[in-house]
Amino acid sequence: MVGASVNYFGDRLLGVKLELFHGISTFSVPWGVDLFIVPFVAGLIVAWMFGRGAKWLAYFPAAIVRVIGYTELSYGLVPIPPENRLIPMGWWGFFLILAVESCVFGGIGGEVFIRRIYHRKAQGTAAADLPNPWIPPAPTKPHGPEDPANR
Repeated sequence: MVGASVNYFGDRLLGVKLELFHGISTFSVPWGVDLFIVPFVAGLIVAWMFGRGAKWLAYFPAAIVRVIGYTELSYGLVPIPPENRLIPMGWWGFFLILAVESCVFGGIGGEVFIRRIYHRKAQGTAAADLPNPWIPPAPTKPHGPEDPANR
């Protein structure tokens, strides 16, 4: 819910409604920021709060805000200004996917850079440290009487 509220209030601060179309001037810098940067920040915040698994939770904030916004406009709960019209469902679906994926990139980035979930351990994680199954192990020397295993 915090990610959805960040996305919602980011929309309101920018004054952009992605669901409305009013010609080529629709696609402006604030519109692009609202489509890509605001959901990315919402995904970062989801990852900061949730931690491991935030990349899966980050699918929801942008989807919730975009679906509610389109539903409000399509059912007339929010009036559409006379110079605007509702964007077609196919384009809206495309923009929904872009917003959701941007939010997921924020969730992954938050897991990696903020929570530091994916990191290498000090030893034994490099492929060179693992035994090669195609090369037989080197023969060992026979153990003599000084070997503790022979006592």
